[in-house]
Amino acid sequence: MEFISVKDFAAAYGVSERTVRNYCLQGKIAGAQLVGKTWSIPADTLLPQRKRRLVSPLLEALREQMSCGLKGGIYHRTQVDLTYNSNHIEGSRLTKEQTRYIFETKTMGVSGVPIRVDDIIETTNHFRCIDFIIEHAEEPLSEGLIKRLHALLKRGTSDADRSWFAVGDYKRLPNEVGERETVAPEEVAVAMRALLREYNGIGKVVLEDILDFHYRLEVIHPFQDGNGRVGRLIMFKECLAHGIVPFIITEELKMFYYRGLDRWKQTPGYLIDTCLTAQDQYKSLLNYFRIPHR
Repeated sequence: MEFISVKDFAAAYGVSERTVRNYCLQGKIAGAQLVGKTWSIPADTLLPQRKRRLVSPLLEALREQMSCGLKGGIYHRTQVDLTYNSNHIEGSRLTKEQTRYIFETKTMGVSGVPIRVDDIIETTNHFRCIDFIIEHAEEPLSEGLIKRLHALLKRGTSDADRSWFAVGDYKRLPNEVGERETVAPEEVAVAMRALLREYNGIGKVVLEDILDFHYRLEVIHPFQDGNGRVGRLIMFKECLAHGIVPFIITEELKMFYYRGLDRWKQTPGYLIDTCLTAQDQYKSLLNYFRIPHR
C-alpha cells in the first residue's frame, strides 16, 4: 500500500494541513498511521465527507432510485445512456439494447454476432462506476477517488492480467492520444496533484471549470487505458456536485467533442457548445421525468 504525507493529502483536496491532522487525530481518515510525530495516509483514502449544501433534486432522485432499484426512471435511463455512449466512443461493439439488457437482467442474451468478453465486463463495471459517482458526488476530487474509478472500470478485464498494465494506478508506459504526446509516466503523479490542487482551490465551480479539468486530465492521460471514460464520469460527477445539469456525449456529438478537446486552448467555445447541446438533451429527460433543474 502506498502512503502519502499530510502535505500531499491536503494539497490533493485543497484543504489545510491542520484540517488533515485533526481528521487523523479524530480517526476520520481510514488507515492513517502515526509514525513518530508524522502522519502517513494511504494514497487511495478519501477525504471525510463534510456538511455541504442541500443536494440537487437530480442527485436526490438518482440516489433514491438507485437505493430502491427503481426501473424506468432517470437513474435507469442515465445508467444505460451514459454507459452505452461512453463505451461506444471507445470502441465497444455492444448495442444500446444489449447494454440495456445487461443492466436490467444482469445477463447477456445470445447473439449471432461475436461479442468481446471485455466489452461485457467493462459494461457491468461502468454501471458500478456510475453508482460510485452518485454515492460520492459531493466528495472533493482526489487522486484516490480517480484511481478508484479506474480500478472499478478495468478490474476483471484482460488488461488486468497484463503485468505492465496498472489497474487503479497511473500508467507505467508512455502513451499518446490522437498522435499527440502525453505526460511521461514518472511525471504523472506530480502533474495530477498540481491539477487537483488548482481545481479544488476554485471558489465556485462552473461548467467551464469542469471542461477545463477534463481537457487537462486528457492531456496528462494518467492511465494506460480508460482515460476518456474516467474523464467523462468525472465530468458527470462534478456537475452533480455543483448543481449543474450533467450531460452525456452521444455518438452524434462524438466528433464535435473530439474537435472541442483538440481546440480547447484556441477556441473553447467548440467544446462548450457541444456540451451545452448534450446538456439540453439531458434537460429534456429531466423535464420528462419531472425533475426540477435550472
